[in-house]
Parts: sequence; C-alpha cells; structure tokens
Amino acid sequence: EMAILKRLKFAASSEAYTGEQQRMLFETLDTDIEALTAEIERLNPTKPSADEGKKQQPKRTALPSSLPRKEVRHDPDSTTCACGCQLQRIGEDVAEKLDYQPGVFTVERHVRGKWVCRQCETLVQAPVPPQIIDKGIPTAGLLAHVLVAKYLDHLPLYRQSGIYGRAGFAIPDSTLAQWVGVCGVQLQPIVDALCQELLAQRVLHADETPVAMLKPGNGKTHRAYLWSYCSTAMNDMKAVVFDFAESRAGRHAGEFLGDWRGTLICDDFSGYKHLFKQGIIEAGCMAHARRKFHELYANHKSQIAEEALKLFGALYDIERQVQPLDAESRQEVRNRLARPAADTLHAWLLAQRQRVPDGSATAKAINYSLGRWGALTRYLDDGAVPIDNNWVENQIRPIALGKKNWLFAGSLRAGQRAAAVMTLLHSARLNGHDVHAYMKDILERLPTLSASRVTELLPHRWTPA
Repeated sequence: EMAILKRLKFAASSEAYTGEQQRMLFETLDTDIEALTAEIERLNPTKPSADEGKKQQPKRTALPSSLPRKEVRHDPDSTTCACGCQLQRIGEDVAEKLDYQPGVFTVERHVRGKWVCRQCETLVQAPVPPQIIDKGIPTAGLLAHVLVAKYLDHLPLYRQSGIYGRAGFAIPDSTLAQWVGVCGVQLQPIVDALCQELLAQRVLHADETPVAMLKPGNGKTHRAYLWSYCSTAMNDMKAVVFDFAESRAGRHAGEFLGDWRGTLICDDFSGYKHLFKQGIIEAGCMAHARRKFHELYANHKSQIAEEALKLFGALYDIERQVQPLDAESRQEVRNRLARPAADTLHAWLLAQRQRVPDGSATAKAINYSLGRWGALTRYLDDGAVPIDNNWVENQIRPIALGKKNWLFAGSLRAGQRAAAVMTLLHSARLNGHDVHAYMKDILERLPTLSASRVTELLPHRWTPA
C-alpha cells in the first residue's frame, strides 16, 4: 500500500491535474504515507542502522531567530546525588519546538540542564517529555490548530501553509500532511473508546451523506459515503461518530453496529432494512414524512398539503412541550396528548388517500406516511426515542461545507482518518467545549496516559488538565 501511494505521488500521470488539484492530491498522499509509516513502525519497532537513519533523515531548517521565544526549563526533581553530594551543572541540551496561536508564531525553548556529581561522576538530566510526534518541532497547540482548520474550518493544507507564511514561518504542505497523518494514527484509541461508549446507548440516530473520493490514475472521483451515528439530543451522553466507507451498502452499517441491539432512528433507506431483521428496532423520521407535504405546499399551494402540515404541527407542538422532561414523564404526556393526535392524522391520511388519483404527487406523499406508519409512530412507545432524525442531520450539515476539500488518495485510510478526527472535533463541539482547547489538551496528555485511562479524554468526560 505504501509503494502504491509513492508511485501515485511521483508518477507522471499526476501532471494531468490542475495546480490546485495536484497540491490537494499530494497533501493527501503525504498524509497517507506518514500515517502508514507510523503504523508500520508501531507494528515493527526495529530501529534502523546508523547509516540508514542518516540517509532517511532530512536536514531540518533552523527556526528563524526573529520569532519570539519562551523558555521552558526541565531540571531534575533533586540536585542532590544518591551518594549525598551536591550535583554541579555542566551544560544543557536545547530543543526548539514551533508553537502557534492564531496569527502569531512563537518558539518554546525546552532547556534540559545537565547535572553531574563531581565525587562519583553521576550525570543527571530531566527526561524528554513524550510528544505526539517524536522529535518533531510542532507543539500540541500547533497540531491542534492544523487539525481544527482542516477538519472543522475546511481549510486545505496548502491554504494553511500560505496563512502560516504570512505569520512569519511558511510550513510546507508535505510537512503539514505528515503531522496530520501521525495525529490521525495516535488519536485512534480515543475514537475506538468513544465508539464503544456510543454503542452502549440503547437509542441511536443514523444517517449517511455522499463524499467525493479522488481516484488517482484516471482523474475521476468515486462516490464514497460518510456514515454518521450519534446519541439523541435527550441523552446526557452527547457524541457523534463518523464512519467513512467506500459505498452506501447496508453492510457498512451492520459492520459498525455489530452486536448492538436497540432502537435506530433513520430514514427509509433500504440499506438499513437487513438490520431490522436481526433484532434492531426501527424508528422512522416524522420530519421526512412532513417534508413531502411541505414541498407540495411550497411548490403548488396544495390545500391537502396545508391541512396535513397543521396535523403534523400538532405533533411537533407536543414534542416542544415534553423536551425538558425525563423519559418517563415524556412518555406519559405522549400517551395522553400525542397518541390521539397521531390517530387523527392517520385517519385523515386514509380518508384523503381515497380521494386523490393514483400516481399523483399527493398520493405519493400520503403513501409514504401510511407505508411507514409503524416506524413513524415508534416514538410514542418509548419516551427516550425522539420524533425525527433531524439531530443527526444537523451533525452532518457542517460537513457539506467542506465537501470541495474532500479529495482522498483512493485508499480508505485517508477518509477513515478524517472521519476519526472529525468524530472528536464534532463531539467536543456537541459538549460545548472550546474545540481547539480540547484538541490541544488531549494531544498533550495522550502520550503519557495509560491505555486504561483513555476514556478520560472522551469529549463527554473531558475536563481540562
């Protein structure tokens, strides 16, 4: 897979793309290659020989002396040697890391003093703090800014490079891509833990949206899909998980949900149907049924559609009343008010269907509601189930703004890594966090956190360090 990506990057066929397409293609290729390198090193941590390491390690450009610097000193906890003598400072090692606050670059000077015991010649020095990118120059703050700008603000890396150049230090697209690739791999354990907690909820939303995936080699795009799963707005646990897949086939939803058995709120897409045969409870989206009548009224001023909208409106008026209540109280009010209103709507739909001709737009709108009536009214049986699927659609909507930047390198890895990063960013947003502060904090804490404590970094559990 690594060899294929490198051939794509350096093949002459890449000249067929426009300058902007080529830059976006190269940044995704570089991101893929760096992510694969990190995965391979994790699986095979064999250190290269000294000569091999010299060949592979490019010389890094020194950070400009004009940038302001802030020193962070690292000294041993004690300057008394184990033999009882006082340690003497004999020198220091300095590592410079590039930090960024919107519009301003600064340099952190990490100074690690060297202390030696003159009596027994013991050398003591504070250890190097673990980093997301080992021996890299970016701080967690800079990495967080790159990820937020790319996956939340929809800024391709080549545009970010230009912005950083205006701030005083131009970072090459390829370098930014390498950083993004490593971060995607390192953040995956948090995403996996979030998936497990999401699948512990008994009511979930699901939806999917098409995303163009670039297939280098023929210059065409392939329609891939971003699947979204999230907890309900009425749930204390706020989370959304994105799953990138190469198609809209229902098997992708089955693979993600696995053994989960609960109530799934979704539209009438056939890809979900096999899930309901396996024990998952289907809950329909009342907004989809209402929308068909709204289109009739907006386009044709249909009187039947206008009357239908009033009946649907009665159901939504009740839902607005019960939103602040707990599930049990919500269920009681629905039984008392919403169920009679739904029965009235159902009887009206049956009566109107007898009056409209087959094949008309009105007949199709009525048939949709009648054919899905059991799923549409499932929420009346469970106070924890919402009336529609609008909550998850609202989570997908911001993604549509960045679709022009969704050009992947033909492998699923790029899309899956983007989905993982967006999962954390959008879940943090759902929980009311400052997204940049959240991402910076977890990138700082993750390298030293044990696997058993990863759940502390989940957006709905996170508290600043």
